[in-house]
Amino acid sequence: MNGAESLIHTLVNGGVDVCFMNPGTSEMHFVAALDVPVQPPQPTLPHSRQGGESTPPPLWGRLGGGEQLPLDSVPGMRGVLCLFEGVATGAADGYGRMAGKPGATLLHLGPGLGNGIANLHNAHKAHTPLVNIVGEHATWHIQHNAPLTADIDALARTVSGWVRTASSAATVGADGAAAIVAARAGAGQVATLILPGDAAWEEGGVVAALPPTPRPAPIEPERVTEAAALLHNGRRTALVLGETVMDEASQRMASRIAGATGAQLIGARSGRRVTRGAGLPVVDRIPYPVDQAVAMLAGVEQMILVGAHPPVAFFAYPGKPSLLAPPNCHIHELADLRSDCLAALAALADELDAPDRLHAVHQLSRPTRPSGPISVEKVWAGLAALLPEGAILSDESITSGRNAHRWMSGAPRHDWMHITGGSIGQGLPAATGAAVACPDRRVFAMESDGSAMYTLQALWTQAREQLDVTTILFANRSYAILQGELRNLAPHASGPKAGAVLSLDNPAIDWVQLAQGMGVPACRVTTGEEYNTALTAGIEEPGPRLIEVVI
Repeated sequence: MNGAESLIHTLVNGGVDVCFMNPGTSEMHFVAALDVPVQPPQPTLPHSRQGGESTPPPLWGRLGGGEQLPLDSVPGMRGVLCLFEGVATGAADGYGRMAGKPGATLLHLGPGLGNGIANLHNAHKAHTPLVNIVGEHATWHIQHNAPLTADIDALARTVSGWVRTASSAATVGADGAAAIVAARAGAGQVATLILPGDAAWEEGGVVAALPPTPRPAPIEPERVTEAAALLHNGRRTALVLGETVMDEASQRMASRIAGATGAQLIGARSGRRVTRGAGLPVVDRIPYPVDQAVAMLAGVEQMILVGAHPPVAFFAYPGKPSLLAPPNCHIHELADLRSDCLAALAALADELDAPDRLHAVHQLSRPTRPSGPISVEKVWAGLAALLPEGAILSDESITSGRNAHRWMSGAPRHDWMHITGGSIGQGLPAATGAAVACPDRRVFAMESDGSAMYTLQALWTQAREQLDVTTILFANRSYAILQGELRNLAPHASGPKAGAVLSLDNPAIDWVQLAQGMGVPACRVTTGEEYNTALTAGIEEPGPRLIEVVI
C-alpha cells in the first residue's frame, strides 16, 4: 500500500468520504487510489473527556444535518471534480456546513491553493470542518525551485487552524487521522495536510485509526453566574449569538432566556448555518450599514456574547466607529468558540429558572405569488410562496438580499448559509457542496451576477453530478454594493470613468447561454408570471436549473 492509498482509507474510515478536487501531476497517486477498495477499518479509539469517560465526537451533534456512519458501512471515497480550485474549496465549505462532518479538498501545489484561498477564507471564518489536502513536489525536488514551487505552508496558515506536511508514506495515514481530528476541534476549522509526491507514491503506507477528539472546554460556572446577575440588574442587555450558534436548538434556548429576562436577542450578521422560518424564534440580525447597526445597538448597556465577538463594522469609514456597540457598553463573554455554546446557554437558562417557552416566534405566512413586472421584492415573495419544507439557501445575493427576511421569516423551515468571511464567489460552490451533503433536499443559490462570475464553473459540476440546485440569479448588471460604497466614501464622485468601473452592462452577461453551455437548463424572466413558472419547474424537476431575473 502506498501513502496515497493509506490516506484515502484513513479518511474514509474516519467519516471523510467526499473529496472536491482539482488535481495536477503531484496528486495523481491520490486520484489513482480512488479506485482501490477500502481496507476494513481498525477500531477507533474512544473520544476523550475529562476524567477519561468515553463520549461521541462533539462536532456532529452541534453542527447537525448529518450523522457519523458506522465504520463498516462507509462507502469508498467519492471524488467530485471541480474546474476551478475556488469551486472545490467553496463546495467543501457548503458540504461541511450541511453534512455536519468534514469534507475534503484536493488542490494542486501552491498556485492551486492560492486559487482556492478566497473560499477557504470563508470556511475559516465560518469555522467549517474541512480537511484541505494540498499536493507538493517530491521532497527531493523542492530544492531545485521548479516553476510551481511555492511556500505552501505560509499560504495555508493564513486560512487554516492546523497545518502539517507529511514526511513519508509511513506517516501519511496518521497525518490524515490527525487532520480529521483537527478539523473537528472546537467549533470546527480548516485543517491543511500538505502531501509531497514521494510520500504519496512510495510504499509503506499504514491505515490509521482516529486518535481521541478533545471535548469542548468546560463552561466556567462563574461566567454563568455573572451573566445571570447582569440579566437581573435592570440594565438594557443584548444577548448576542455568534456565527456558529444559530442552529435551532441554540436559538430556542436563547429565546427562553430573552423571554425570562427581557434581553434583546441578536444574531450575527452572517452565519455558518442559520435555521429560519415559521416556528423559529425571532432573532434580530445586525445590519450591514454602520449607521443602521449603531442605531440598532444604541442604548444597549451590557452585552452577553455566546460564541461571538463584539460586533464590528465590515469596513472602516471616515468619522464612523469600528465597534458598533455604545462606547460604555459592558461586554461579558459567556462562552467562546472553544466551548460548548449550547451547554452554556442551557446552564444560563437553568440558573435563571427560565420557563420552557419561546419569547417570540415567526408565524407561517406565505405571500401570494407575484405578478406583473419582476422586482427584487417579488423574487423573494415568490420564493417564500413556493419554498418546499427543508430547503437550503446559499445566499450571495448581496444588495438584493438585504430585506429578504421580510418575506422568508414566515416561510416553511429552511437552512440559510451566509458568506461569513465576505469573500465573494462562494454562493454557487457552497450550494454545490450542500447538494452533495443533502441529496434529499432542494438547494437554492440566491446569487448576484457580479459575484457569480467568480466561480461560474460550479454550474458544470452541478450538471455533471446532477445536483438538485436551483440558481436564482439577480441580473442588475452592476456591482450594486460597490456603487453604494462609492456614494458613502466619495459622495462627490460622478465621473464616467468611476461609473464604468462598477457597471456590468457593456457587454451584458448572458447567463442563459453561460448556464446552458455548462449543461444546466436555464431561462430568463422579466415578469412575476414567468418567474412562478420557472421556479415551480426548478422545485419539481430533478437536477440543476438557473433562472436569470432581469432587475
